[in-house]
Amino acid sequence: MSVRIISSLADVLPDQWDRLLDAPQPFLRHGFLSALEDSGSLGPQSGWRAEHRLLEQDGQLVAALPAYRKWHSYGEYVFDHGWADACRRAGIAYYPKLLCAVPFSPVTGPRLLARNPGDGLALLRELPGYLQAEGLSSAHLNFTEPALDEHMRGQVGWLERLGCQYHWHNRGYRDFQDFLDTLSSRKRKQMRKEREQVAAQGMVFDWREGHELNERDWDFVYLCYANTYAVRGQSPYLTREFFSLLAERMPEMIRVVFALQGSRPVAMAFSLVGGDSLYGRYWGCLAEFDRLHFETCFYQGMDYAIAKGIKRFDAGAQGEHKLIRGFEPTITRSWHYLTHPGLEAAVREFLEQERVGVVAYAEEARAALPYRQG
Repeated sequence: MSVRIISSLADVLPDQWDRLLDAPQPFLRHGFLSALEDSGSLGPQSGWRAEHRLLEQDGQLVAALPAYRKWHSYGEYVFDHGWADACRRAGIAYYPKLLCAVPFSPVTGPRLLARNPGDGLALLRELPGYLQAEGLSSAHLNFTEPALDEHMRGQVGWLERLGCQYHWHNRGYRDFQDFLDTLSSRKRKQMRKEREQVAAQGMVFDWREGHELNERDWDFVYLCYANTYAVRGQSPYLTREFFSLLAERMPEMIRVVFALQGSRPVAMAFSLVGGDSLYGRYWGCLAEFDRLHFETCFYQGMDYAIAKGIKRFDAGAQGEHKLIRGFEPTITRSWHYLTHPGLEAAVREFLEQERVGVVAYAEEARAALPYRQG
């Protein structure tokens, strides 16, 4: 077997790459990752350089590790800016580093792609030597799935980091009211009132799949998405072309809900579906409307999941406002290999302390869920 490193997914046929996936997870498909590259959302100008690692046997692809060489820590959602700052003060070079994750997407999933798990682990074992040879400070595997977590706990030099997200679970609800009936009276009234406030503004909602959207629709989607960054004085991660390319390459996994006031679209939420999960990714609005964010990003997704029998709704990384709407705290994991002994020791101590706080926070958050007791 031999390892080959490629700087573009164009060097791999889509069906060869996708055959390595044993789960219907949209973010690891060739169509999603290649759309990021081909649209210019990733590239040297953005501080991301693809270094996908391929394991081949007799010219056949048997395993892959999506990876990127990075010169900053943006777009990762596992925040190591403090580590980089400490290195800067100590005169240690933290960048470039190697990130093994889905860019701009804090979604748990496989990181070693292989039909045979042993083949994927072969790519993992050669990483420390590669870091040393290339002068990279570290490797980071973000938002790993439980199967890989079990293996990583026995690996020398890899540090585990915990995080917390909020996911909503569809427990076979007949409709939204059936879900509301599981909540305490106060929270049930609050959610009903929020939905009524949105309806009173004349809002209606239109769900569409990828093949039902035209370029004009995508212009509006991008305008809304980019506006969420513009209001903070930032540039968006994704380019307009990304959405068109994604619509060409995997339309069956795209879901967009438009909020319309009368016949005029005023907001949207972009999601992907895969297996038993709905992934809410991007949202945007062209004007301020009371409670529209909660309706478009949360309640509409919950409604959709119930109607389609989808079991889990991952609406994004952050926001305690999800907790009071029934999204349950979920522990996430990432793994970090640091080549500098002093940095490794300091981060190890920090993560031990942080872990206690994250676990305690998740327990407290679970106690604050709005569901009725007993």
